[in-house]
Amino acid sequence: TMPSIFSYQSAEVDWCESNFERSTVIAEYYNTVNGTTLFSFLLLTPLNFLVLEGAAVWQVKHSTALSLLLAGIFSMYFHMTLSYVGQLLDELSILWTLAVAYSFWYPRVYFPRFIKSRKHFFWLSGITTVISTLMSFIKPAFNAYVLNCIAFHLLYLTWLELKKCNDKRVHRMAAVMVVWWVLAISSWISDRWLCGLWQAINFPYFHSFWHVLIAMSLLYCCPLVIYFDVNYEMPSFKPKLGYWPSESWPVVVPYIALEKPHKQC
Repeated sequence: TMPSIFSYQSAEVDWCESNFERSTVIAEYYNTVNGTTLFSFLLLTPLNFLVLEGAAVWQVKHSTALSLLLAGIFSMYFHMTLSYVGQLLDELSILWTLAVAYSFWYPRVYFPRFIKSRKHFFWLSGITTVISTLMSFIKPAFNAYVLNCIAFHLLYLTWLELKKCNDKRVHRMAAVMVVWWVLAISSWISDRWLCGLWQAINFPYFHSFWHVLIAMSLLYCCPLVIYFDVNYEMPSFKPKLGYWPSESWPVVVPYIALEKPHKQC
């Protein structure tokens, strides 16, 4: 017999979409399908690390990219099974992705005063993440609210960095990122708090919208973080915002390219 924590619908959270409505194997069909969309978009975010080949540390690039991809995979598994293990994997993969991002990309200028080096900050992040992971087992349903609140700190950091930046293209990219995030968090809250309304009108799909919208926000967030990091960590290079395949296309993937500045006489 399958252990209960792996059983279908053993999770504390059940989203608004009706279960097993379109498949006998997939609990939340559209949430799972759009989880695949989330995974597909997350495959695009490591493009920024390929651009930084030779400039960034191997462990930084690959650990961040791997964390993003695992988050997409575990999201699909959770919505397919609604199992307790799936819920924990989904939420903890996001927690550890944030921990990796903070450890490697958090600007030194914002370190607490008692932190003297990136290595010390890495250990602080690791210890905090392990403690948070253990606490997550107490009330997993509360994790999602806490993880969403971390976005406010990221938005605050972005605002601080934009005050130092005069590049209008970067400001525009940050604005696009925020718009996608506002739409995403609105969909998440709507699905969580107004489920009765959406079920009454037979449209309980806002959490599936969340997957696509938050993926779009991350698509702009990733190069933005790298842009600021290059300014701090690689002052001999000049970061330049680009779009693949072309800026004129209606759907694009933003990335950061590195240019060596002209040597001043």
